[in-house]
Amino acid sequence: MNDPELIKEMLLKAEDKLPLTGRAFRLAFGPSSLFVSSFEKVQRRRESLATELNGRLIERAPVIPTKVVDCIMERVNKFMAEGNLDCKLVSQHMAFTLLGSTLFGDTFLAWSKATVYEELLMMIAKDACFWASYSVTPYWKQGFWRYQRLCTKLKFLTQDIVQQCRKNYKFFLQKDENLHNENANKGMESASGAPSCSGVEMPDNLFLHELNGHLGAREEPCGNIMGVMFHGCLTTAGLIDNLLVRLVTHPRLQDKIYAEIIIARNGSMKQDQQCVDKMHLLLATVYESARLLPSGPLLQRCSLKHDISLKTGVTIPAGAVMVVPVQLVQMDDSSWGQDASEFNPYRFLSKAENRSDLVLDQCRGNTEKRVHPGDSSSILNDPNNNVAFLPFGSGTRACVGQKFVIQGVATLFASLLEQYEDLKENQELIN
Repeated sequence: MNDPELIKEMLLKAEDKLPLTGRAFRLAFGPSSLFVSSFEKVQRRRESLATELNGRLIERAPVIPTKVVDCIMERVNKFMAEGNLDCKLVSQHMAFTLLGSTLFGDTFLAWSKATVYEELLMMIAKDACFWASYSVTPYWKQGFWRYQRLCTKLKFLTQDIVQQCRKNYKFFLQKDENLHNENANKGMESASGAPSCSGVEMPDNLFLHELNGHLGAREEPCGNIMGVMFHGCLTTAGLIDNLLVRLVTHPRLQDKIYAEIIIARNGSMKQDQQCVDKMHLLLATVYESARLLPSGPLLQRCSLKHDISLKTGVTIPAGAVMVVPVQLVQMDDSSWGQDASEFNPYRFLSKAENRSDLVLDQCRGNTEKRVHPGDSSSILNDPNNNVAFLPFGSGTRACVGQKFVIQGVATLFASLLEQYEDLKENQELIN
């Protein structure tokens, strides 16, 4: 399929994934209702995860603490010292640190086993689909049992970081309670600028309910957390990798984004936060990077129980696999204009006075009215207004963390670019 409207209809109606997908996650992490083929079985968990990521966690995303950037730079410097600096490896570590620190807060950054956890996660990710491809679980293979031992070790490490997080949470909760009692005795308000446990990250809702034993009878403790780390790291690392390459190969664009960051920073009431919502060029660059290199080249969907009737009159039988060539669709001239194969973040920007017309024109493939590099004022167009924008999927099984990933990656790059330019400026002054 390559017709965007037909693809949109199919992705709305075909709610299930191929059985192999659920099998890969099940072999790695144990039974779970978060990453399974049947949409009917996964819907409730997906809604919980969407609420978690796009609610409380996305509100926390603009506050990328200095510790996160410092942690990433420390690892990058280590790579450089070892002579192993590789863009994909750096991107993987950035994605892992971003996701882990968002889920578990500063506890994750101080966790001594984080490096081992990252290495294990990537090793398991590499072989997951291979072992799931066996129609019968290959118990006779020694390699399979080695793989299972790695998965078991990953489960123990997941339990360890959760316990560390709980321990810190209880410690600060106790400090808050003691402080409250002390201030109450003095007739003072508790909110006097003292430390608060609200600043300590604690996985709740989906994750806390899981850890408290609110699981299905066949679900594996911590399985959903490992699944989110597993899938989130792979997809986010791909986006970060492409974004790094684009910024390095387009230094003028990098300078413009940095200028945008400084303007947003100076206009912010909270100097410790990155207001990425005002950084339209940065967000457009993230969108364009995702468009040109999506996390996967294909979207595969099916309907396990029911036939699907499309508006064209075609009926697709239950169980049939429908494939969308994402990369081809996202580089199609009819949807993106004659420069569809070129890197151009300005395609997601338009002049403020003609926004509605420009969005409509963009969806029709008309690129003449887009903002160009010399334009000073612009509005960021919602990429989802174009049905051919599919890096995070679409329809009922679209990535539930799309907003969280875009916001988190943009905020991380804003912090990194600001630090990089400051260091470069200081180095020039020294020289």
